[in-house]
Amino acid sequence: MIDAARLRRIPAFADLADADLQRIAGLASEVSVPAGKVLVREGDWSYEILAIEEGTAEVVRDGARVAQLGPGDVVGEIGVMDAVPRTATVTAGSPMLLITLDRWDVKKLVRQAPDAIDHLRAVAEARRRRDAQMSDGNKVL
Repeated sequence: MIDAARLRRIPAFADLADADLQRIAGLASEVSVPAGKVLVREGDWSYEILAIEEGTAEVVRDGARVAQLGPGDVVGEIGVMDAVPRTATVTAGSPMLLITLDRWDVKKLVRQAPDAIDHLRAVAEARRRRDAQMSDGNKVL
């Protein structure tokens, strides 16, 4: 079980009610990865949401670097929520500590914490809108 206070430091979870944070904390896992580890690969199906607690990652789309991610950033919420393939490859730029929720955890949350799922859908929608507005055609995820 992850401490809910750790989740509160991640913007995607910061505004959730304490009860919803506790439910997520009970399902979430912690993973440490070394620098150079590919976290997600462009075109692969999304099976988990990754929240960066420590470290940095590089986002590459169609071979071009499009973003740098760090603590507080979340990867994979669009793919898991909408069951679509990954839109970029994300590689650890340093050793990282991640908090993860797999798609089965998300399905449990649909029943146990629907407000939290609505919030994550809103986070995914905001990312989608931001991506659509980028004039150069590069999207973060």
